[in-house]
Amino acid sequence: MHPPSALAAPSARRHDIDALRALAFLLVILYHVAMYYVAGWPWHLKSPHAAEWLQWPMRMLNLWRMDLVFLISGVSLALLSRGRSPWQLLRGRGMRLLLPLVFGMAVVVPYQAYAEGVANGLVAPGFGTFLLRYLPMREPWPRQAFTGAAFGITWNHLWYLPYLFAYTAVVALTLPLWRSRAGQAIRRGFDGLRGWRLLVLPALPLIAWTMLLAPHFPPTHDLVRDFHLHSIYFTVFLYGWWMGTDAGIWHELARLRRVSLLLAAAAFGAFVALRLGPRGPLSGAAIDVLRMLYLWLAVATLLGHGHRHLNRPWPWLRWANASVYPWYVLHQTLIVAGIVLLAPLALGPVLEPALLVLLTIAGCALLTDGLTRRVGWLRPCFGLRRAAASRAAPLPPEPGWRSPSPGA
Repeated sequence: MHPPSALAAPSARRHDIDALRALAFLLVILYHVAMYYVAGWPWHLKSPHAAEWLQWPMRMLNLWRMDLVFLISGVSLALLSRGRSPWQLLRGRGMRLLLPLVFGMAVVVPYQAYAEGVANGLVAPGFGTFLLRYLPMREPWPRQAFTGAAFGITWNHLWYLPYLFAYTAVVALTLPLWRSRAGQAIRRGFDGLRGWRLLVLPALPLIAWTMLLAPHFPPTHDLVRDFHLHSIYFTVFLYGWWMGTDAGIWHELARLRRVSLLLAAAAFGAFVALRLGPRGPLSGAAIDVLRMLYLWLAVATLLGHGHRHLNRPWPWLRWANASVYPWYVLHQTLIVAGIVLLAPLALGPVLEPALLVLLTIAGCALLTDGLTRRVGWLRPCFGLRRAAASRAAPLPPEPGWRSPSPGA
């Protein structure tokens, strides 16, 4: 998922962060379309054209895509929080994250649960009848009816919003500690990493969390029992929080962007070789190390190349910033609706996914530009500022911020 523009600092001073956010969430659309077609991976609906070969390109993306989004969210919080009290920060983020979550769960997500339940043969056709039972949450559903049926209601792809609010709340409530002398020393220590230390040391906590927690806490996205994913996502969120307003570490990431790309490719190649080869007594630990090392190197590569090549006011960036949050909320329901529409036509494994991507993008654009951004009361429900607030002048750049030189 990425953080949507509504979660970013109200300033255009970091074009690379805005651009990476938009591109990351566009990638989420492609990823979720592909989830319908990848064999052996559970999803709400599965195609008869599912292919095993998709697992490896999907795994190449899946190992870092949400980590990049949470790191960017941490950067955005760092830019947003200057001059704000913990309560101001928590109140503002609560409205921008929890209102779209509640609205999305009540209005946008239910069709996904309905389509999945009908496909599983555990929900009777008839969306209106389904809503009358689903929204009040009075009657229990068969446990396998749809993802989240055990809770009576589901947030499906919107899980990113409560996770981000939880991490934001932790930082906001401990803001005096982070602004203390000890907190600033930790930040300076991280931002002072250079050369190989920047490419290796941030991966070490991720490796430790994975070895300690992954065997006991598989991913759930239910917020409560997701301890391994919390340890990874909150760690990279803190990395973004620490590095958000420091120019030096961004300069270094840009300088190391080619090295980090080569190392990321090597780490992923070794990871694949170990996964496909014979297993030894230390194979599991080696796979964990390579997986987390690849995660951090891939994120570092994207941040470095992004800062070098995307840190400029692209003509499409203003539109993307105003659109990415509604697209995020809408896209998976539109994918599911597109599947229900196209599957009976039996268009095959090439034309069908191409049309599914086009329908999803067209639906997101039409609903966002034609409805969500034009109706005042809908804007906050999709994480957008009210029209008057969105026209407010941006904040000036933070004192002390310097972009790296163009030749970096």
